[in-house]
Amino acid sequence: MVLKWMVAALLFTLPALPNQLPERLIVTHEGQQLAELDRAKYTVPIPGIPVADEARFRKLMIELERSTNRPAMNAGLNGYGGITQEKIGKKLDRNRFTEQFYRFMIEGGDNHIELPQQSIYPKVDSELISVIREKRIGYYTTYYNSRNANRSHNIALAAKAINNTVVFPGESFSFNEVVGMRTVDKGYKSAPVIVRGEVSEGIGGGICQISSTLFNAVDRAGIRIIQRYSHSRNVPYVPPGRDATVSWYGPDFVFHNQYNQPILIRSYANVGTVHIEIYSSELVHFKPKEVPHASQQLPEEVKAERGVHRHSAD
Repeated sequence: MVLKWMVAALLFTLPALPNQLPERLIVTHEGQQLAELDRAKYTVPIPGIPVADEARFRKLMIELERSTNRPAMNAGLNGYGGITQEKIGKKLDRNRFTEQFYRFMIEGGDNHIELPQQSIYPKVDSELISVIREKRIGYYTTYYNSRNANRSHNIALAAKAINNTVVFPGESFSFNEVVGMRTVDKGYKSAPVIVRGEVSEGIGGGICQISSTLFNAVDRAGIRIIQRYSHSRNVPYVPPGRDATVSWYGPDFVFHNQYNQPILIRSYANVGTVHIEIYSSELVHFKPKEVPHASQQLPEEVKAERGVHRHSAD
């Protein structure tokens, strides 16, 4: 709607004669040339007036966004407990760039444009982190067999994915949404998974240990559980009935922060141990619960059944 309004407004202006319009538009970003646009390629051949090819221009904006947009980075805690500073992100200012482009096409405006961008501010800054790291309100530890290299690798990736996540009051946390789809492109490997009561091989096998450890940590903190499913058979890393299975196309683990303060998830997986802690500020009003501890006995390495097809489940 904004684009059509700007185009209409510019069409009412008196355009320069076609032979007086500059032929090329240079787009730069931070001193580097990004694109050189040929007027003829962005013009619909209608006699008498220069009309821009909107579809081609939209495609150009998508390409520029892919090469220049930078997401904002939240503040967090490093492995030593120190605060990592937030970073402001950048994105293409589509409205401003559209106006500049159409002025070039219709009026023969500037033939050199420094790509306009907008700042994206992180949701979590270092000041907030310094406040909500003060009070531990929940924790849980589980153990795994580090001799299973692929499963250990997947566990470490999933632990890293949820680490430093902040859930604000009234917000819900979805494990699948935060961790994302478990794929080879994201670094996940094939390892044993439980599907309909059977053990088989699947990409991302092992990450249910992270979701189960997280469940027990947030449950100990008294946080409201919205969605949780158990495996179709007992798993060795948590007591019976204390697991939380997840799968991209199936079960999710979801909880809701009903407290008056944000909560911070700290997650570690190394040398056969998963440890997850839940922190908040000293002002949090929480009601902790008692949960059974996981066995410290090292689980045996789970072998996949021979002849069972691979699955995408977790």
